[in-house]
Amino acid sequence: MTESVHAGDEIRRSREVAEASREAEWRGAGFLRDLFLGRFRIGLIHPYPLGGEERPEFARWYGAFESFLREQVDPVAIDETGEYPPHVMEGLRKLGAFGMKIPVEYGGLGFDQVEYGKVMALLGSWDANLTALLSAHQSIGVPQPLKLFGSDALKHKYLPRIAKGAVSAFALTEANVGSDPARLATTAERSADGTHYVLNGSKLWCTNGTLAELLVVMARDPKTDAISAFVVETSWPGVEVTHRCRFMGLRAIANAALRFTDVKVPAENLIGKEGRGLKIALTTLNTGRLSLPAAVAGGVKNALALSRTWAAARVQWGQEIGKHEAITHKLADMASTAYAMESVSDLAQSLADHEGYDIRLEAAAAKEWNTVQAWRLVDETMQIRGGRGYETERSLAARGETPVGVERWMRDARINLIFEGSSEIMHLFMAREAVDKHLQIAGALIDPKVPVGKKLATLPKVGAFYATWYLGLWLRGLVAPRYGGFGRLARHLRFVERSSRKLAREIFHSMVVFRAAAERKQAFLFRLVDIANELFAMSASVARADALRRDGRPEAAAAARLADQFCLRSRRKVRALFGALWHNDDDAAYAVGREVLAGDHAWIEHGAMSLDLTVEALRPKAPPSRAAPAPAAGPARPAVPAEADPV
Repeated sequence: MTESVHAGDEIRRSREVAEASREAEWRGAGFLRDLFLGRFRIGLIHPYPLGGEERPEFARWYGAFESFLREQVDPVAIDETGEYPPHVMEGLRKLGAFGMKIPVEYGGLGFDQVEYGKVMALLGSWDANLTALLSAHQSIGVPQPLKLFGSDALKHKYLPRIAKGAVSAFALTEANVGSDPARLATTAERSADGTHYVLNGSKLWCTNGTLAELLVVMARDPKTDAISAFVVETSWPGVEVTHRCRFMGLRAIANAALRFTDVKVPAENLIGKEGRGLKIALTTLNTGRLSLPAAVAGGVKNALALSRTWAAARVQWGQEIGKHEAITHKLADMASTAYAMESVSDLAQSLADHEGYDIRLEAAAAKEWNTVQAWRLVDETMQIRGGRGYETERSLAARGETPVGVERWMRDARINLIFEGSSEIMHLFMAREAVDKHLQIAGALIDPKVPVGKKLATLPKVGAFYATWYLGLWLRGLVAPRYGGFGRLARHLRFVERSSRKLAREIFHSMVVFRAAAERKQAFLFRLVDIANELFAMSASVARADALRRDGRPEAAAAARLADQFCLRSRRKVRALFGALWHNDDDAAYAVGREVLAGDHAWIEHGAMSLDLTVEALRPKAPPSRAAPAPAAGPARPAVPAEADPV
C-alpha cells in the first residue's frame, strides 16, 4: 500500500512538472491545433510556400558545401573508424557550418529556417554522422537557446566563438531521467554571495559531449526543485567526460557521459530566468527538432533512387523486378511517401519562419511522421535490394559491384525514432496539446482535486461551449466546402475536412467516456495523433501540388500524381485508425502485458540460453566518480581558439 501511494505521488509530481514546463499560451495560429478542434483551416498552409529565388549568398555557400561533402567527406570511412576526421572538422569551420543559424552580427551565416532545412536535407542524404554533429550543435546546443533567451552579454560572449567553430552540446538526459524531468538529479545551488552556482551531478548521452567546448546544462535547485538552464564550459574544473558511448549506428557520434563535481558556474551564465529551464528546452526543441524531418526527407531520396534503378537493373523470371507487381507497389509507395515527406518538412520549416505562428504541433508531427516513414522506406529498400542491401559497401566493392551502403543507412536511421523525443513521447506531447482547449473549458470536471462546488459552477460555461461547438461539427457537414480550385485533388481535401470534424468528435467522446482515465489510454490517444499526422501529410501534399501547378512548374503534373497516390493510401490508413478507436483489443493486450511484466509467462522463455538478467542488474547506473581514460574523439579539455582547436 505504501509503495502504491509513493508511486502515485511520483506520478503526480511528474505530471505537475511537465504541465508547468509546457507553454500554456499559444503564440499564434496553428493548423494542427485547429484540426484537432474540427476546424480545417487550409488557408494557413495554402498557398503552399514554394519559396522564391534563393539568396545569392546562400546559393554560393550551398554549392560550396555540396562540393565539400562530395570531395572531402567519406561516409564509409567515418562509419568504419568511428571518428570525425580532423580535415573534415576544419573544413566545416572554414565554411562557417557551425554558425549557420547564428546572426551575421555575431559572425554567423544568418540562415533562416528554410535555408537551414535545405542544408539538413542535403547533409542527410550524404552522411548521418555529420548530420547528428551539426544538428545537435546548432538546433539544440548553445546557439538556439542563446538566440531565443540569452542576455545580450551571453550572446556577445559565446555566439562569435561558436560561429568560428566551437562545438556545443545539450545536456538534459540522465541515467534515471529521459522524458521525466521531475526525476532530474543534477543540481545547481546559488552561492551565498550570489556570484555563481555550484553544479553537481551527471548527464548521459550528451551528443557532441566529447568534442564540445560549451554545454547547455539543465539542473535543479535543491531547495525549490525549480529547473534552470546554464551555459557551462567544458574546460572548467570539475567537468569530466566519464565515458564515450558507442552505438549500433552513427558510429562517429561524439556522445558522452558527463559528470559535474562542484563546478562553479558564473551567475551571468544562467540562460533566461531561474526556474525556466524546461520551458527553454521545450521552446528550443519546437524548431530544433525540425532538423530531423529535413534530414530524413533528404535521405529517402537516395533510397528511392537506388530502389528505382536497381529494380530496372535486376532481372528475375524473365523481366525486371520493378515490373513485378509486388515491387511495383513498393516503388509507388516509396515515391509518393518521399514526396509527402518533403512536403511536410518544407512546410514545417517555412511555418517556423512565420511571425505569429505557433509551430509546436507541426514540428512534433513532422519529426514523428517523417522519421517513422523514413525507417519504413529504408526497410523497403533493404528488401528490394536483397542480399546486396545487407552486404557492406567494402564487400560489394571488393566483388566488383557498385557499393551502396543500405546496411549503413539502416543502422543510422533507427535512432531517429528516439532522438529529440521518442515516437511515444511525441504522441503523448501531441495528445496533450490536442486536448488543451477541452481542458481549459472542462478540465475542472475531470480533475479529482477540484471540489464539487467548483465543478458545478463551471457547468454553465461548459454547456454553452459544447452545445455550440459539438453541434457545429455536425452542421458544418451540411455546407462543407468543395475545394473546386484543387481539381482532382479536391476530393482528398474534402476527406481531410470530414475527418477533422470526426477526429474532434472522437476526442470529445473519449473525454466523456474515459474522463480522468483518458491520459492512461495511450493506445487510443496514439491513434488520434496518427490520424492527425496523416491528415497533415495529406494536406501538405495536396497544397504543394496545387502550388506547383499554379506556379507553372514543369513537375506539377507529376507532383499531382504522387499526391493523389499518397492520399489514396493515407485515406485507407485513416479509416482503419478510426475503426480501431472503439473496436480493438486494448484492454486484453494490457491485461496480458501486465501478466508478462509480473513474470506469469516467463515459462515461454525456457529453452534459450539464459541471459541471467535481474531487475536490479538492469536498473540505470550513474557514471563512476572518476573520469575514464580520455576517449579517442577528444575529451572535455581546456578551451583554445576555435580556429586552432584540435579534434
